[in-house]
Amino acid sequence: MADKEKLSCVDCGTRACGTRDEAKYPSFCMTERLDDALVDEVKDLYRNDEETNRISRESALIEGEFYGKMTRVEETLEFIKRMGYKKIGIATCGGLLEESKTFAKILRARGFEVVTACCKIGAIDKSFVGVPDDKKLNGGCGHESMCNPVMQAKVLAENKCDFNVVIGLCVGHDTLFFKYNEIPATVLVAKDRVLLHNPAAALYQAKTGYSRFKKELG
Repeated sequence: MADKEKLSCVDCGTRACGTRDEAKYPSFCMTERLDDALVDEVKDLYRNDEETNRISRESALIEGEFYGKMTRVEETLEFIKRMGYKKIGIATCGGLLEESKTFAKILRARGFEVVTACCKIGAIDKSFVGVPDDKKLNGGCGHESMCNPVMQAKVLAENKCDFNVVIGLCVGHDTLFFKYNEIPATVLVAKDRVLLHNPAAALYQAKTGYSRFKKELG
């Protein structure tokens, strides 16, 4: 067993924090180990920061009213409506433009303004950030634009969007988008080309004969 100081929530099977059943907290419980000053700081944000309070409240209300009833697309639309956002930014992968087009059409039909920034915006060659020709998808046969999440974030900010939705940005590119994103945002689609954009499927099958993680999981 690992040192209890190195254990955290995934090592606990009780989920007792959900009901504040302190008698069931494990000895390494993260809730029990929280610093009082940090707890007060976070509570203050929920109580006194208007945007934080409203996002938290509306998210919880949608969860309570539609748990297991709405798809993520529907939940996103409901959240946008309840928050009163008017101008929606979509940071999309070029490979999911059709999905983004469908989502944008739904948003516009409901009266929202939409600004979309594709990942190849700016058309900067991958060599600019040090990608060698033999690591490009085209093998170095001509220009190949890199994904440009920093520009996506900047362009959506320049267009004064109220809320940004990420659709299918690559791992790492999404990291950069959120690093430079300046407004509230959510992920509508997490890219997984192998599993039809359902990355959780790899975890569901992790202990089956189809697993690619047999070595790690034993």
